[in-house]
Amino acid sequence: MENTVKNITYDALVIGAGIAGGETALNLANTGYKVLLVDKELSVGGKMIMLSKVFPTLDCAACITTPKVSEISRHPNITIFTGSEVGKIRKLSDNEFVAQVTRQPRYVHVEDCTACQLCEKACPVNVRDQYQFGLIGRKAAFIPFSICSPKAAAIDIENCTLCGACEKACPTNCIDFTMEVETMELHVKTVVIATGFNLFNAEKMPRYGYGVYKNVITAQQMERELAPTRPFNTVLRPSDGKVPDKIAYVLCVGSRDASIGNPVCSQICCMYSIKQAQLLMGTLPMADVTIYYINIRSFGKGFEEFYEQAKGMGVNFVKGKIGRISEKENGNLILRYEDINEGKLQEAEHDMVILSTGVLPNTGIDKFFENQKLQLDPYDFVAQSDMLVSPSKTSIDGVFVAGTATGPMDIPDSILSAGAASSEAISYLIQQS
Repeated sequence: MENTVKNITYDALVIGAGIAGGETALNLANTGYKVLLVDKELSVGGKMIMLSKVFPTLDCAACITTPKVSEISRHPNITIFTGSEVGKIRKLSDNEFVAQVTRQPRYVHVEDCTACQLCEKACPVNVRDQYQFGLIGRKAAFIPFSICSPKAAAIDIENCTLCGACEKACPTNCIDFTMEVETMELHVKTVVIATGFNLFNAEKMPRYGYGVYKNVITAQQMERELAPTRPFNTVLRPSDGKVPDKIAYVLCVGSRDASIGNPVCSQICCMYSIKQAQLLMGTLPMADVTIYYINIRSFGKGFEEFYEQAKGMGVNFVKGKIGRISEKENGNLILRYEDINEGKLQEAEHDMVILSTGVLPNTGIDKFFENQKLQLDPYDFVAQSDMLVSPSKTSIDGVFVAGTATGPMDIPDSILSAGAASSEAISYLIQQS
């Protein structure tokens, strides 16, 4: 069957449906503009919707995000394409961009799906669940996670055996294996880049043993163990399902390290580690939690008080750089480190280690534009033309940037950045009308 290209027109294209992209789209839509919100994932909400709580208030992340996601999903001026990617963008004039948008088939008609999960129960295929960061498995027919939006099933066609069990179990007959890739030519007047960030791949630092030692996990995996929608009933270590007694955090994994190509501070790692440490002290009151750090950078409003609160709760802070992690036969881990205050090498045993990985840019953004040059900064984040006066402006007139696409920042700063981007985009649209 031939894949035809559809022509669609909107006022604005927002690339990325995380908290910054969603907030930008909502501000534009509330002003009366028609917005297309595109995200490569199967749900709106980005990384924030997967968090447990936010620092320094310890408010529930899902409680903040879910109403916002619902508002975005129901807004009459916002069209959402999940499971979709933007290809090439060409600027034709001051108020016209043409973008290629590719929408991957979900193999489920979302409008007919009731999220009954009968397809999941019927599916015989088990694979690792990427939304739980590999901690548990899922089926090839699956709902991404319990509070996803849209709340509908999807078929992982790469792992599907086409046995037909999900089709037979579906009460609304919404599963359709004849769905194909859709390619659309999108005409818009302005573009907002809100593509977010990536986290450092801890496997690139083999001395920490991630991917080899089962009880070395990332902070993102621990975030899922602490979240209300967590995979287990409590915090467990992966090797044997034991509740850990001595937990270690290793800060600055993949940040402030020129040897791995990321010399800058990721800004959020200290605080999200302290947040998790406090949550662990509440979940496992008998556990010992130690944070190994280079410097604690608690620079934001209430951050220093939050840090002092963690110390008051009994979290142990050790100023030291971890040189190597090794594993014992029982799965426990030996951390060899330089104790900077004592000025000597030390070893400590823990039964679980969490690596606080740093923030990296989402690469390839500059390749979007065919006939314009999108400038990046020295660290491959989108460059801001005037960081103080117009922080959302880029090197291309009519293209704006929001959130962590410009660099590491926390959630409140991402929302502020989205407000700036939407304001600049609205001003641009008014000027071009």
